[in-house]
Amino acid sequence: MHATVAPSVVRLLALALFVTLAACASAPASKVDARAQAPGLTLVSLNLWHDKGDWPKREKLIVATLRELRPDVITLQEVFQHDGLPNQARTLADALGYEYVFASVDPPGKPQRFGNAILTRHPILAHDWKPLEPLDDYRSIVRVRIAVDGREINVYDTHLHWTGQGGAIRAEQVGDALRYVSATDRGLPSVLAGDLNASMDAPELQPLLGPFLDAYAAMHPRMAPGDRAHSTLNLDQYPPKHIDQVLLQRDAFVPTRAQVILDRSDAAGTWASDHYGVLVEFRFAEPAAR
Repeated sequence: MHATVAPSVVRLLALALFVTLAACASAPASKVDARAQAPGLTLVSLNLWHDKGDWPKREKLIVATLRELRPDVITLQEVFQHDGLPNQARTLADALGYEYVFASVDPPGKPQRFGNAILTRHPILAHDWKPLEPLDDYRSIVRVRIAVDGREINVYDTHLHWTGQGGAIRAEQVGDALRYVSATDRGLPSVLAGDLNASMDAPELQPLLGPFLDAYAAMHPRMAPGDRAHSTLNLDQYPPKHIDQVLLQRDAFVPTRAQVILDRSDAAGTWASDHYGVLVEFRFAEPAAR
């Protein structure tokens, strides 16, 4: 005798089998999508314009934007402190809950100090800095070592000579900065960011493009010199020019996003700085197949 199965039961069994097969088929794709959409590291670089303009109002705008973006690292240039102004990097770090390092060629006991700083929401494992040659230009480079998801990286921040005719000075500073990176990176992948006071097509900056990739240009390959859409100088005050850079060590990182930020005034007409900020998102490069 053969058992008879009701049509409704057959339909239920068929539906269960379909759902099971669909779940099995989609599981690997879901895992791939999750990896593809996983956030990378984010770095923001900004020239603070020291205490020019209305700093308390500018500070609020900068903090609000950075708090929303929550980057892994923030590199700052033209950081200032004096008797009437607490160190601006410390002020921003305290407001954001970040650790920070400040470097200046001005001695620690001097009432007025001017320099560069790195802020990070990850513990700082090591840090150091050096003045850049030529010493009479009073420039510096600062480094922090942090770990992100268990992988250590170096982040360097600098601010090069500012005049249009100062290419030879910037060239000397670039050479000194590269020697410093080589002496301090300890074989770890590195990022170099800051206000280089020249676009990356400048002859004096070309040595940087040996070890480093211009992350912003990589994400905007059609960007032309003087393109207003990509200027990092405040267009209310300067002609368009992209001089604030985030450089990623080649073969170590892959950029995934790059954009100009803090390029709008607030409702009262307050600008964050005379520069716009640059945000770059990047991920670790996959190891080369053997």
